[in-house]
Amino acid sequence: MDTRWLEAFITVAEELHFGRAASRLHMAHSPLSQVIRKLEREVGSELFERSTRSVTMTSAGAAFLPYARETLERLESGRDATSVAAGQTVGRVRIGYSGVLNHVLLPTLTRRVHEELPGVRLELIGRILTHDAEQQLGLGALDLACVGLPMPANSLNTRLLYREYLGAVLPGTHRLAQQDGPGTIDLAELAEEPFVTTSMSGGSALRQTLFRQCADAGFMPRVVQETSDPYVVLLLVAVSVGITLMPETIAPMLPPGSVFLPLSAPSVPLEHGIAWRTRPPSPALQAVLDLAEQVIAEKVTR
Repeated sequence: MDTRWLEAFITVAEELHFGRAASRLHMAHSPLSQVIRKLEREVGSELFERSTRSVTMTSAGAAFLPYARETLERLESGRDATSVAAGQTVGRVRIGYSGVLNHVLLPTLTRRVHEELPGVRLELIGRILTHDAEQQLGLGALDLACVGLPMPANSLNTRLLYREYLGAVLPGTHRLAQQDGPGTIDLAELAEEPFVTTSMSGGSALRQTLFRQCADAGFMPRVVQETSDPYVVLLLVAVSVGITLMPETIAPMLPPGSVFLPLSAPSVPLEHGIAWRTRPPSPALQAVLDLAEQVIAEKVTR
């Protein structure tokens, strides 16, 4: 049995979606399906029930999952033992994030880990909104996550990274994007506009902050499209599906065809942070957390 089959099985079990699992594994949907079929033939049972709308784990799949995880963990421990003997910090750290919103911390942290912790393997898992992160950290599917704060879970440790305010992102053809003025916008002027937002189901802190900001401006936004990916939100604004509110640090990263305007009276800050489980961290996770603290200190003091 190829250990890559086990990795594929575990990823599909965590995502319950072949497309997202294939993206995490950096492979196409069809080869992933073939790998799962080969594994099912090997173990003699169907591991997933598939339909055109959903993927669910069978009772056989649920029974097999802890053994698959244990097998991979033992193999990783065996490989790591040789490096530990040489005095290196080794291990795997799985970090969840939500696309473009985590560009302040994640690129710098990843570079520092590669430079200073060569024995630590980072697995970066995208499209993880705050509520998703809370669940996956609790289940042990993630070790660390970039999240919006505050988080309701008392079972997690959190650390504030930085605060910023939202601004309006408009299509370049929008009347308010083209007019001359002070370079800011009164949010109340957008009360009748269609909005594009991150999904409610993911428990996005960005979405919650957007709604609170609109409420402070005296209206509830009319949402015409939702998506789990914040960068797709920006792309939809660029093609005039609607408008949105995004953090100030997004401004230099806007897709062509969109414009960022600060709000004239921002009132609700968006708080970015990291979260991890309260149980004692592995040596690899502790080393990454120590580096994250350094990166956070550098970002905050600039």
